[in-house]
Amino acid sequence: MTKILAFYLPQFHPVPENDEWWGKGFSEWTNVAKARPLFWGHHQPNIPADLGFYDLRLEETRIAQAKLAQEHGIDGFCYWHYWFGNGKRLLEKPFEEVVKSNKPDFPFCLAWANHSWEKKQFDKNGTSELLVEQLYPGEEDYISHFYSLLDAFKDNRYIRVNNKLFFVIYNPLGSSEISVFVKVWRALAKENGLNDFHFVARDADSRDYEKIKALDIDAIYNDDVFNIHHHKNIFQKGYYMFNREYLKRPTRFLYKKAIKYMVTDKCKQNDIIPVIAPNWDHSPRSGGRAIILHKSKPKYFGDVIKRALEVVKNKPKEEQLIFVKSWNEWGEGNYLEPDLRYGKAYLEQLRDQLKNK
Repeated sequence: MTKILAFYLPQFHPVPENDEWWGKGFSEWTNVAKARPLFWGHHQPNIPADLGFYDLRLEETRIAQAKLAQEHGIDGFCYWHYWFGNGKRLLEKPFEEVVKSNKPDFPFCLAWANHSWEKKQFDKNGTSELLVEQLYPGEEDYISHFYSLLDAFKDNRYIRVNNKLFFVIYNPLGSSEISVFVKVWRALAKENGLNDFHFVARDADSRDYEKIKALDIDAIYNDDVFNIHHHKNIFQKGYYMFNREYLKRPTRFLYKKAIKYMVTDKCKQNDIIPVIAPNWDHSPRSGGRAIILHKSKPKYFGDVIKRALEVVKNKPKEEQLIFVKSWNEWGEGNYLEPDLRYGKAYLEQLRDQLKNK
């Protein structure tokens, strides 16, 4: 049976680090609320509907999210998880509360966002300031990392594939240490009676399958739709780069035309998980250097869902997986949660396509 997992961002609450870097009280909502249209026909700001401008420190918010997701066919949340090395974590509180409180009663797994954080000057000269560096200190740190999550791994809600803990690594080629990390964690899983991990990794530009699999990774997911520029000729690529980098104008691709790149035949492989995106517009974060899937609509998302269900239907039962990118990336205009423009229409497309499969 097909399982739909949605990436989940735990950024919607203030933390001391964001207060220092961006100003007191900053959360993802800060960028969302101040977004404005950048060209004719550009819809901004995107305003949440049913759940409002929520705070993830509140248990009732997390329960309401899970209820909404479950009612529309989402089988679990894949929480972004931040461990920068030497015990440094960020945005960990919402997920910790999910584990400690046993609420919501909704399946979950983790995706390690193993990348540095930078303060990018999108609208000035394009420079960046390093905020937190992603480090790979060695085996002792990987052991500490594992044990910091042991309660979650032992939780009955934790998602498994073939009786193995499902764990995503965002940047598998970010360090030669990743293979050591994988080896250490597999051993620790066995030592703690957890059998093993089913490691999934992101292939950033859809060209590194062999390199990633060589790290003892079980499955791969691609963000193919975000590499649509690979399919353009050299003149088109030059135009997009000039527009974005020098004129500070967003790069626009019609969502309807991007559909064919989102779920391709290679996703029929058992070890490649399709990723479907209802929308994408990260101008709230990136301003004039944004990439936008323009004119996304629920009915077009329905076509993407239908295609994803088709490519996974002949896989082994446990490996019929589809990622939704994302549940709540509001700052990237990439979300399934209801908004004032379309209400629950994206969620309803998912529910209806699952019923009709």
